[in-house]
Amino acid sequence: MAHSAPAIVILGNGSLATARKIAQLYPGALIHGLAARVEGADRVYHEFGATLRELYQQDTPIIALCAAGIVIRTLAPLLLEKGAEPPVLAVAEDGSAVVPLLGGLGGVNVMAREIAAGLQVAAAITTSGELRFGTCLLNPPSGYALGDLELGKRFVSDLLAGHSVRIEGGAPWLDQAQLPEDPQAQRSIHVGTAEREASANELLIYPRSVAVAVSAEVADLPNRVRAALQQAKVAVQALACLVAADDLIASAALREAALELGVPLRFVAAAADGGELARSAVPDATIIAVAQCLAIAVAAQPLDVTQIGRPRGRLAVIGLGPGAAELMVPVVKAELARATDVLGYETYVRMAGPFRSDQVQHCTDNREEMQRARHAFELAAQGRSVIVVSSGDPGVFAMAAAVLEALHESSDPAWHNVDLEILPGVSASLATAAQAGAPLGHDFCVMSLSDNLKPWSIIEKRLDLAAEADLALAFYNPISRSRPWQLGRALEIVAQHRTPETPVVLGRDIGRPGQTLRVTTLGALTPEQVDMRTMVLIGSSTTCVFPRAEGGDWVYTPRWYGSKPLC
Repeated sequence: MAHSAPAIVILGNGSLATARKIAQLYPGALIHGLAARVEGADRVYHEFGATLRELYQQDTPIIALCAAGIVIRTLAPLLLEKGAEPPVLAVAEDGSAVVPLLGGLGGVNVMAREIAAGLQVAAAITTSGELRFGTCLLNPPSGYALGDLELGKRFVSDLLAGHSVRIEGGAPWLDQAQLPEDPQAQRSIHVGTAEREASANELLIYPRSVAVAVSAEVADLPNRVRAALQQAKVAVQALACLVAADDLIASAALREAALELGVPLRFVAAAADGGELARSAVPDATIIAVAQCLAIAVAAQPLDVTQIGRPRGRLAVIGLGPGAAELMVPVVKAELARATDVLGYETYVRMAGPFRSDQVQHCTDNREEMQRARHAFELAAQGRSVIVVSSGDPGVFAMAAAVLEALHESSDPAWHNVDLEILPGVSASLATAAQAGAPLGHDFCVMSLSDNLKPWSIIEKRLDLAAEADLALAFYNPISRSRPWQLGRALEIVAQHRTPETPVVLGRDIGRPGQTLRVTTLGALTPEQVDMRTMVLIGSSTTCVFPRAEGGDWVYTPRWYGSKPLC
């Protein structure tokens, strides 16, 4: 079973040296360190339990440098049927012990041996089958699939009880196992692509050496593929991928079929029929033509799907949130993990890291938005998985609009066939509001005071109307060295419609190290109190302020409108 790079979770600096040794074994592995207790980690977390459970639910292998009991108690509420979990290991802080805990069918013992070898200790393997035979028969390596897990468990139990076994078919990895082989044995391990009826005396292992080629749109494709494989007496478990003509690259039905069948989808140049398409995709395979537009390619060995055609290119425009890793939404974290290329303003790209060595970073100046968007489409059109990074939310004064504009103005079909998705993030205005309470709790207006891309006269008109409408206001880009006077003028316009006592929230670098939050009033606010990294929130006529028990103030705008009995 393939998993993403592992997460190495540590609680203190005493574990850091061991964590770094382990990280060298797994390209892309990230060290997650507890905030305020670990310096130099790749990622910072604030709550051990929540972090471990989130990683587990994301199917991320976990290497926790702490007591095994802590990990077990933390994950206990999430444990389901055996076979459904990612690898989870506990490693002593000094690297003296490696204990596989969960994921016996996900390769945890393989990881335990790898880590133990790297630390020059012995792994605490307790799985009977692996100890006896040197391999987990129920967890074949990449390129092979197990036929039936429940029958497989009974089969392995029989071998542990003393029964012998014979091997039918080629499986190089079984040559290294210490199995009780006997050519006359009643029990057999059968390796092959042919569909066979399950038997208690036979362990079926299928090499993923079959591709189904689709040269035209086919109705009910998943069932058509299953029926075609059954007709050809080929097991569906041997299916490695779907291959389609590249003129179908934007087909939603194809994508859904590949998802339902649980296999990758690859694209090659269009051909006259399914047989020709299959032959061009897997040249050395045996081709079984099923229909004019459908054919099966059966190779002699498991297929390396990455060498067949290319995938549909993907472009995701993501929002990192205000900066803190815990405020980044999970879907964005997952997208970062799968990306081949990351584009963005250098500051934001660094915030999104660290990255694996195979992930290419394309950093540009913050003023090159359209060039960045076009470059992203050029890369994605080649079949790459591309990310364009924004801080906050990508649709709020950020890259989503530029990416869509680049696509709108392009007539290149390759660009329009890219799998494009906009993934949200926590915007700076919402993050600042949350720190203060709920100043944007009723109707509000979000504006940028930058006149680089729109005339100042438009900004003044919108400010006047929004202030007159008694909307709470959120100002992005309030001031800079090149725009020193605009904020002062904006405050003058707002002051024509608000009292000097109107609450104002100033949030600087919210969600980042050194963040500050200040509550003041419209009458006391001056441009000198604000810089480019400050979010300015101005309340409406109903916005209230009251003291917090621990000091400071809560600010909120009630959802009712009218008289203000509390403020």
